[in-house]
Amino acid sequence: MMKYSPLGRTGLEVSRVCLGTMTWGTQNNQADADVQIEYALANGINFFDTAEMYSVPPTPESYGKTEAIIGDWLSRNPSRRGEMILATKIAGPGLHYIRDGGYNYG
Repeated sequence: MMKYSPLGRTGLEVSRVCLGTMTWGTQNNQADADVQIEYALANGINFFDTAEMYSVPPTPESYGKTEAIIGDWLSRNPSRRGEMILATKIAGPGLHYIRDGGYNYG
């Protein structure tokens, strides 16, 4: 049975198991991710970790792949968006293919 914890004061409850997605787009494709998302949700996992620089290792070709894969799944399953809590983060400066390597977050 999945256990949940409060996410700060948001009123959200996140599963104590978080599905990491950093391999989606390089080591795993859309079909693999679709199966993993379905399995996670069916087993009570509602917490998904992603980042704009995934998949790993970061390259210009892999940049944003994981978020695109999640977005593709959500576009085909819009009624299920409420079952998923996404934790994401942005990359800092330094990689030329992310906001021209700078702090251009706007």
